[in-house]
Amino acid sequence: MTAESKSLEAERQFLDEVCKTYTIDTSLQTKTMRELIFRTFTPFIRSGRGLELGCSDGYMTEMLASRLETLDVVDGSQTFLAKASQRKLENVKFTYSLFEEFNTEQRYDYVFASYILEHVRDPVAVMQMAHSVLTPNGLIMIVVPNARALSRQLALHMGLMEDLKDLTENDRNHGHRRVYDRVFLNRDIEAAGFENISQGSIMLKILADFQLDELFEKGMLREQHIDGLYRMGLEYPDLGGSLFSICRKR
Repeated sequence: MTAESKSLEAERQFLDEVCKTYTIDTSLQTKTMRELIFRTFTPFIRSGRGLELGCSDGYMTEMLASRLETLDVVDGSQTFLAKASQRKLENVKFTYSLFEEFNTEQRYDYVFASYILEHVRDPVAVMQMAHSVLTPNGLIMIVVPNARALSRQLALHMGLMEDLKDLTENDRNHGHRRVYDRVFLNRDIEAAGFENISQGSIMLKILADFQLDELFEKGMLREQHIDGLYRMGLEYPDLGGSLFSICRKR
């Protein structure tokens, strides 16, 4: 086995371990963020063919599939693929592959990369792969956690972090390798040959995920609050829980 083959096999094992740490099925905060991401992407989707990088439990996959003619999904976790395929989406094709190994002659109108770039070994290389499979006028839609989220800034001032770009215990538990701010994200986007046509943040994040889940469970966060926090994320893009970028080929 070559060094590269060993590296890719280690990456598969890494993903299999990481997927065990996610509570997507039970986290109302995670579900809400997926819905808000879809809300953000929707104005830019005009049917066509899409490629989703990473599917988790398929909740986002199902929403995207409702807007597209066909959707191809690539994931390096067989566990996530099994969960997502249980939704039995007729216009969706699932492929087990690392993004680094994915190869196709198909060209896509959209590539969706939600909460992917913070995990992979080489985010620029993954975006370059997306660049190669997009049509000339195709779009890549990206979401990553925000290093400068209000919740992280609060943790910094509470003395729980030394730097906003430090990986927290939760980050490491979920297999994050980096934390993006807007400058860092735009730098990687440009290095991969893309340019932003829209950018901002999704949902002003006031507390950690587990704390927001408690507020959801107690009925203290309702639809009106979520809508307000979503709009505030657009108004204060430095403080949102996640950064988004809609990009075209430069």
